[in-house]
Amino acid sequence: MNSKQKSIKTITTNGKEYKYYDLKSLENGQVAIAKLPYSIRVLLENLLRQEDGKVITEQHVLSLANWKPVNEVKTEIPFKPSRVILQDLTGGAAIVDLAALRYVTDKLGKDSAIINPDIPVDLVIDHSVQVDYSGFNDAFRMNAEIEFDRNRERYEFFSWAEKSFDSFSVVPPATGIVHQVNLEYLADVVKEAEADGETILYPDTLVGTDSHTTMINALGVLGWGVGGIEAEAGMLGQPCYLQLPDVVGVRFTGKMQNGATATDLALKMTQVLREQKVVGKFVEYFGDGLKNLTIADRSVIANMAPEYGATCGFFPVDEETLGYLRFTGREDAKVDRIEAYVKANHLFYNDAIEPEYSELIEIDLSTVEPSLAGPKRPQDLVKLSDVSQKFTEAYSAPMGNQGYGLDAADIDHKVTITYEDGYQEEMENGAVSIAAITSCTNTSNPYLMLSAALLAKNAVEKGLSVKRYVKTSMSPGSKVTARYYEKSGLLPYLEALGFNIIGYGCMTCVGNSGPLRPEVSEAAKEGNILLSAVLSGNRNFEGRIHAEVKAGYLAAPHLVIAYALAGNVKVNLATDPIGTDKEGQLVYFKDILPSNEEVQKVVN
Repeated sequence: MNSKQKSIKTITTNGKEYKYYDLKSLENGQVAIAKLPYSIRVLLENLLRQEDGKVITEQHVLSLANWKPVNEVKTEIPFKPSRVILQDLTGGAAIVDLAALRYVTDKLGKDSAIINPDIPVDLVIDHSVQVDYSGFNDAFRMNAEIEFDRNRERYEFFSWAEKSFDSFSVVPPATGIVHQVNLEYLADVVKEAEADGETILYPDTLVGTDSHTTMINALGVLGWGVGGIEAEAGMLGQPCYLQLPDVVGVRFTGKMQNGATATDLALKMTQVLREQKVVGKFVEYFGDGLKNLTIADRSVIANMAPEYGATCGFFPVDEETLGYLRFTGREDAKVDRIEAYVKANHLFYNDAIEPEYSELIEIDLSTVEPSLAGPKRPQDLVKLSDVSQKFTEAYSAPMGNQGYGLDAADIDHKVTITYEDGYQEEMENGAVSIAAITSCTNTSNPYLMLSAALLAKNAVEKGLSVKRYVKTSMSPGSKVTARYYEKSGLLPYLEALGFNIIGYGCMTCVGNSGPLRPEVSEAAKEGNILLSAVLSGNRNFEGRIHAEVKAGYLAAPHLVIAYALAGNVKVNLATDPIGTDKEGQLVYFKDILPSNEEVQKVVN
């Protein structure tokens, strides 16, 4: 009897029996499951359950079961995920290939219906919408109309594919982005399958054609981004291969202080882990500080794994996970089943036993400060109070990772913009030409989004406004965001500052920021003005956000609004006024910043 056969155990929950493959059965005096990182345990179950003596052998299982913090021999192991998730740009080609296979099969006189994905595949249409219109309520409809017109043939193909292929579903446009739909709806955490008249429970795992598939690791679901060929192989039941991974453990302690957010923590982790050189490694979060981080907080950190270079940033399943599943509408019986399984199979977080890790990093959450990242790379952390100075330094620094090589004497150079209606305003180097609360990193987090809405409310009540040259936009990751904005009554304040909801998709974050106003674009080009952007996304490489915008800063949503009001990244939000109120009095960032308690009251 091999390891797989010996490992089958039974649990009963809600009056029904389930089989599972018990990790504890692999212990032999050398293997201690409780000392393995949780992400390795998920991989180990994946190998154990699917061991077939051919593609996945018992030796693969035993090699991983004997994982050590330092693995001198980098054994290659196969990984067969339980599902695949696609976004419409990079994933569409895989579906075209399946259609082509059907065509060839039909030409050969065979039944083309046999061509189907071997495992469940979800495609989320979220990368095709652009910010053509923004700053007014009808922008959502107008952007959607242009999106459908541009992509009609593709969308008709996806509709055909959903009807034609088994185990393939499509999340339609204007619904949400792939990561947030995955988090809120698609992820099961624990899956079940029928085999020989019995129901098997096993961990939900996946690969996806978006690099930020890693957001799902916040929910204890192991997954990461892959190329289209690897995703297609997974769809057809073939494994992807990875070397036995090193696992970097990050111990969180303490609690974040007033003013600091999950975005600030994610940007800090990006800086710290980049310096630690975690490329190709797993990162796993643990420690007493976990209880102070919601799933929404964790999702921001897990989403940034490509930016800090890791294969994934994994959070084990704990009570917070189970609470989130119930909060997002998963049935109680399903959550009970998940809880029973992860506890029985040693996948539920146990803070009494610390796993062994290849490297260990400790982060005191109380030391996290309000920050941005930029002007060119997501790992270039800048304290909020230093943004102005750092931009000024980058302006004249030699061309390279952080410099623009420009004449320092021109830093305050200004131009005057004249709009079609005759209105004029000045714009100078560092002008915020794009301020975007965009979908990928932060909009799954109600706390962050409601912080932005409360700041907007305070700003509007003081009579503050946004300059015309700032292109403002709000593209949440799902319609859940719109519902809690409407329920809180805060949406009108965002709209008053031009942060209308203009689409549900990966818009500014992927570079679909649309055109600047012609007058702004022309004035910046003729006046040689270095434009900046502030967005709540994850990538700010020069030119990615917009071809005419050189400096990009990643920031929490409320800071995006603050910089839209200030109009320039040279404004020091810690010391400089960002406008004047109705009485002509100077208004500072601290005057409109809501406290943690105010935000939490609205969240609750």
